Amino acid sequence: MILLVIGASILIAIVTVYQYKEEAQDYHRDRLLRKEAAIRENINYILKTTTYPVETAQIPLIFKDKIYEIKDIHSLEIFLYDLHGNLLKSSKPSFFKDTVSPKMPEYALEKLQNSPTKSYIKEFEEGGQKYQSSYTYITDSYFKPLAILNLPYIEDDGFITKELTEYLYRLGVAYFIMLLVAIALAYFLSKYITRSLKEISEKLTATRFDKRNKKIHLSDTPSEISTIVNAYNGMIDELENSAAQLAASERETAWREMAKQVAHEIKNPLTPMRLTVQSFQRRFDCNDADIDNKMTEYTDTLLQQIDTLSSISSAFSTYAKMPAQQDETLDVVKITKLALDIFNEDYIFLFSEEEDVRARFDRTQLIRVITNLVKNSIQSIEQKNPEEPRIDVLIETEGTFVNISVTDNGIGVSEENRTFIFEPQFTTKTSGMGLGLGMVKNIVETYGGTITLDSSEEKTTFKVSFLAIL
Repeated sequence: MILLVIGASILIAIVTVYQYKEEAQDYHRDRLLRKEAAIRENINYILKTTTYPVETAQIPLIFKDKIYEIKDIHSLEIFLYDLHGNLLKSSKPSFFKDTVSPKMPEYALEKLQNSPTKSYIKEFEEGGQKYQSSYTYITDSYFKPLAILNLPYIEDDGFITKELTEYLYRLGVAYFIMLLVAIALAYFLSKYITRSLKEISEKLTATRFDKRNKKIHLSDTPSEISTIVNAYNGMIDELENSAAQLAASERETAWREMAKQVAHEIKNPLTPMRLTVQSFQRRFDCNDADIDNKMTEYTDTLLQQIDTLSSISSAFSTYAKMPAQQDETLDVVKITKLALDIFNEDYIFLFSEEEDVRARFDRTQLIRVITNLVKNSIQSIEQKNPEEPRIDVLIETEGTFVNISVTDNGIGVSEENRTFIFEPQFTTKTSGMGLGLGMVKNIVETYGGTITLDSSEEKTTFKVSFLAIL
């Protein structure tokens, strides 16, 4: 805003100076032409009333004294030349550097002779002073050229320069006041805008996924700022929901993993303990009169503890397999489309040989299998950043099996990692617990299916196969 005011003032000043110069030049030219016309009228009158013969040779006699009268009337020096450019009569003995040129300039004579209007005006500057010099023919009553009239005219720009200076001064004062107003307006306007933006920036900088973030509450803000604030507040709500869901999912995953570990640790010694107790029972000396009761009590107690441990292990193992399977007849194509709808990436494509492929599977776990495979492909693409990222999800039937293949052109799986890719807690990423592909393998194998990997530098394909309903 400030630069606009300054630029406008400079531009107007330049245009004003240029306009004044143009007007001054036009004014002097018109004034010279008016004086020339008036002097020609006087000269024509003298030629009509003179007693001398109206001839070129008689011009010095005709205007011997009259030339000074014309000079006094019009306040302008007068020079008369013959048709060849020789000086005949002058109202001033000297003009240029106190020396009157006895000869008219050749360029002026040539210009005058070639001019269609038989008139020529020359502009020049000498000693810092601007001049105009007009040349025109004097004719007799029969319009026969007698002589050449030369009128040197001094351009006096004092008055115009004074007017221009006063105008520029007033213009400068006005624009200086406008500049002060613009500075004040720009300051308060920028403070008004940046106040809201600064608060939004501080909130955005302080936003964290692992803590509760505060919403922005602003009043008297422009509509654009209000839109940003509303978008931020909506993002905070979504972030909190996502954080809550992620925390619940992480807790559930952690508990499941813990349950698996506990079940594994408890189950391992159970069978050896049972065998040891039973062997001890068979080999114990029975001569003791009370040995039977003792043995029975001992073994019952031990077996009871073993059964308790086994029940605990079974309970943890059951929890590790949550949620419980809800087998139902599904349209694999429809469920796959439903699973892919949660992704916003435009490079995911679904292909199916048939419109309707039926299988018995748990809906939630089938969605989990597909989303984990697609999510794994997206992360692979993000690590490679190919020019044309692409994920193809293909559904096809092969005999009694339905195959779901997820192919991407991401970073792929190295040779040394292919052996461990489906193991729990194995991951090549910097985040995550490495349970995704392991969980997919566990779910698929629960339904009697298989999952295979085919990876190269160009593409990587995970293929899931399970029984279809024909």
